[in-house]
Amino acid sequence: MPLAKLQAQDDFDGWRTAARALALADVPAEQVSWQVGDDVGDLFAGIAETPVPPAPADATFSVSRGFVDLAETVILHADPERFGLLYTMLRRLRAQPGLIDDHADPLRRRLEDMAKAVRRDIHKMRAFLRFREVVEADGQPRFVAWFEPEHHIVRANAGFFVRRFASMRWSILTPEATIHWDGEALTEGPGAARADAPDGDPVEDAWKTYYASIFNPARLKTGSMIKEMPKKYWRNMPETALVPGLIAGAQHRESQMIDTARAAPGGNAQLALDALREEAAGCKRCPLWKPATQTVFGEGPPDAKLLFIGEQPGDQEDLAGRPFVGPAGQLFDRAMADAGVDRATTYVSNAVKHFKYEPRGKRRIHSKPNGSEIEACRWWIEQEREIVKPAVTVALGATAAQSLLGRVVTISRTRGAPIALADGSEGWVTVHPSFLLRIPEEDRRAEEYARFVEDLRRVGERARTLAG
Repeated sequence: MPLAKLQAQDDFDGWRTAARALALADVPAEQVSWQVGDDVGDLFAGIAETPVPPAPADATFSVSRGFVDLAETVILHADPERFGLLYTMLRRLRAQPGLIDDHADPLRRRLEDMAKAVRRDIHKMRAFLRFREVVEADGQPRFVAWFEPEHHIVRANAGFFVRRFASMRWSILTPEATIHWDGEALTEGPGAARADAPDGDPVEDAWKTYYASIFNPARLKTGSMIKEMPKKYWRNMPETALVPGLIAGAQHRESQMIDTARAAPGGNAQLALDALREEAAGCKRCPLWKPATQTVFGEGPPDAKLLFIGEQPGDQEDLAGRPFVGPAGQLFDRAMADAGVDRATTYVSNAVKHFKYEPRGKRRIHSKPNGSEIEACRWWIEQEREIVKPAVTVALGATAAQSLLGRVVTISRTRGAPIALADGSEGWVTVHPSFLLRIPEEDRRAEEYARFVEDLRRVGERARTLAG
């Protein structure tokens, strides 16, 4: 049984060389044992003493770039089975090259899940690591940080910190390894302990003061904070000690703002919506605000019993500053009229408030919002629903459904039936009108349009019934 020895936990080059030779020798995956240094990596290790056979000098071997990229990331995972799993996939790809694109395959899906976990860990290191200043023996400052990664990402992440902090001397300490930058060269060292890192410095006090001054809950994903910032990182981040009090104070001020607006003579919910719209105009909760022309907020009566959520503003909406005024909006208006629903009595908004697009010459091509962008904007749509208090909320398309329900759903499985929402109202799901515009066949487009009109008719009747 061949024993493949690797130099380190993240030794991709070593794995690639061994896997190539093993595959060319047609060695089954279950007969290979993988070992990192002196540490045995799986159940078969310790049994084998046979070295990996060298690859023939004239042998050829190639795999897709997609698999190489996947393997480079999965190698960083902490699961000791990763070497064998990747080798199994490599052997299968030689016979089935298209398998790399089959995301339904259990092994392919498992490897992708591992890659996602590694990417999340890399992001956490970049987002939650905090440097603290110390003075070295030569009187020069060095900035030291402590981090506890879940996977073997330290060396892979080093380049990011070199590029970002090229002009200062720094060290990053982790239980597995340490990396040090002196302004010219990067060096590595053995793992460290938490006690080796400093606890605080004058820069930290200044940072806390600055953080408190810029804190704005409208730009903070408070609902997903625990998920995005696991508590094990909090003790290493000075600003986290301030966050609970800042959130509590901000939420109190926000509640007072909305309550005051609702209590104003003749104002009621309208003033609350106006205040929310003004606050949303400066939203920077995700990067989409940078290329967009403006925030496109919802519009409609503050006491509407029927509220529609679309995906995001399009090109025309971004320029006009109003939702549903482009081609999809015009089709929506026609369908509403055919369904007997007066749009003027409904509140219409979007799950994402900024236009996401890709430039193509002079054109701006719509690009679908991702999960983090949808989550970042959920705060706004939840506040709109809280103020308007509709009896029925209709999600137009998958992005809107994800925003409303907090999870990914399939339109075909959720369409046409009421969904109980946490506030006691009803949610419904149907297609986005842009879906109809993309259907090339005239007969099918007419059929889907009629079905869409029927959905609108049903939710209109349901809103009237629930409103009494």
